Amino acid sequence: MNWNELLTPQRTGQPVEKTNHNRTEFQRDYDRLIFSAPFRRMQNKTQVFPLPGAIFVHNRLTHSLEVSSVGRSLGNNIARKIVESGEAQGNEYVEEIGSIVASACLAHDMGNPPFGHSGESAISHYFTNGEGRGYLDGLTEAEKGDLINFDGNANTFRILTHSFKGRRDGGFALTLPTVASIVKYPRASVGVKKFGYFQQDKEAFEHVMQSLNVSKSENGEYVRYPLVYLVEAADDICYQVMDVEDAYRLGILSYDETRELLMSFFDKETEVHVYDNLEKVCRTVTDKHEQVAYMRSIVIGKLVGICTETFWRNRESIMEGSYRNTLIKDLPETETRAMEIVKKLSFEQIYKHQSVVEIELSGFTIIGTLLDKFIKAIEEPDLYYSRLLKPFIPEQFQVAKDATMYDKLISAVDLVAGMTDLYALDLFKKIKGTI
Repeated sequence: MNWNELLTPQRTGQPVEKTNHNRTEFQRDYDRLIFSAPFRRMQNKTQVFPLPGAIFVHNRLTHSLEVSSVGRSLGNNIARKIVESGEAQGNEYVEEIGSIVASACLAHDMGNPPFGHSGESAISHYFTNGEGRGYLDGLTEAEKGDLINFDGNANTFRILTHSFKGRRDGGFALTLPTVASIVKYPRASVGVKKFGYFQQDKEAFEHVMQSLNVSKSENGEYVRYPLVYLVEAADDICYQVMDVEDAYRLGILSYDETRELLMSFFDKETEVHVYDNLEKVCRTVTDKHEQVAYMRSIVIGKLVGICTETFWRNRESIMEGSYRNTLIKDLPETETRAMEIVKKLSFEQIYKHQSVVEIELSGFTIIGTLLDKFIKAIEEPDLYYSRLLKPFIPEQFQVAKDATMYDKLISAVDLVAGMTDLYALDLFKKIKGTI
């Protein structure tokens, strides 16, 4: 792969046109996303912790904004290195890599359902162990895989590219590089748990990859678009480090535990200046919340620098499609050890915390119930109860009466996955007759 083919202003569903905008095409991607309804709805979608009223922890929207900020730094770093090396001389779009990665980071979680990471599991559970099992007869293996292994990443690709009823052709009509940068798993759902597109969107996926001349591996699957590694690294950096800060603010971790975790990313013997600077900060900034915020910021800054160097060091294998690692798993010894400690503690004390488990339990019940009701309403629209539910099904999710079962199921999943936590809970209560 080469940058001259990988970077293009071409958009999904639209021909390349000369425009007189003051913004570049890639900057316009960012603006289209940030002003969109699916992006706005993420402010009421759980990241990890349930959304409290008094202490403002991260939701999907604030997480995405932070990931975008880190992604822009990574992209700008790589763009600078490419320009300085002369590896893409004369390519006017190289300097836009920061904007491309920032936009992709902004969109990377737009396909995630309500109730945090458990929302994906709840949809899968409905089709593997719930009432949804009975709808799978007659579907192809790939169509079944889309449902029983529902993946928020694939749903993001769908939101960005699918021509929903009443919407423009090509979905958001983003540039191809921005769309390609969110596809972490460039494959179909057959035989795998993580995949990049639903069967309804296969043609759009092929168009993006072929237009950018993305390489294929020996097994015939596409390799990752190179900028995916930067989007993934920005996400990994933010959710690992920010979950620790959220846990501190909620009282799950003490100040001492939080400080030890964050400072474990720095070697006491070789990075004495970092510890000295921290002591100076703590003497002048006595608010412990601000001290934790400072530690979090220097950890993120260090990881951005390391991931930049890791990408650049492995750029040949990344461009060949043979790089099999992630940037965050390719850290030096000190940072790798620190990240493993953070992951272990996060799993044991954060992700298993009662408040997190409670929202997972609620999510399973709410999502399963909503899917069951809306699938039946879409499948049998003439029933009295179905007609009562029809006003709750927006035009873009309505399908023809003679549509295939797969199309009907995907339509119901589209509807439920796009809901906010609060709306899903409110609708669940109305359906159950509890309000």
